Amino acid sequence: MVELQAQQLDTVFHALGDATRRRMLAQLAGGERSVGELAAPFDISLAAASKHIKALEKAGLVRREVRGRTHLCRLDAKPLEDAHEWLSIYERFWTGRLDILEGLLRQDDAKTPPKASEGDDQ
Repeated sequence: MVELQAQQLDTVFHALGDATRRRMLAQLAGGERSVGELAAPFDISLAAASKHIKALEKAGLVRREVRGRTHLCRLDAKPLEDAHEWLSIYERFWTGRLDILEGLLRQDDAKTPPKASEGDDQ
């Protein structure tokens, strides 16, 4: 089970590793789009767009439905939840580190006397 989850995360992060696919996902966050609509903002062929979409489908991030000759895509955010959960481990790590840094900076500020401002008599 754990190995299956690791493979799924690998596939999701691979899909997210490409800027074109991330922009396609951003478009899909606004609602269902056809392959042509997803390809339009890019200087790529429909075949190239379809390859990007297939990578997103493999990661479980996109569901494609065929209606006549039109292929419609929709976002499935569940795999993003799993990736976010994995990343949250590091969020806790960095939050802890930043809290320590904040404490050190506050200690340093408490030890440093305030500087005289310009125009103050000495």
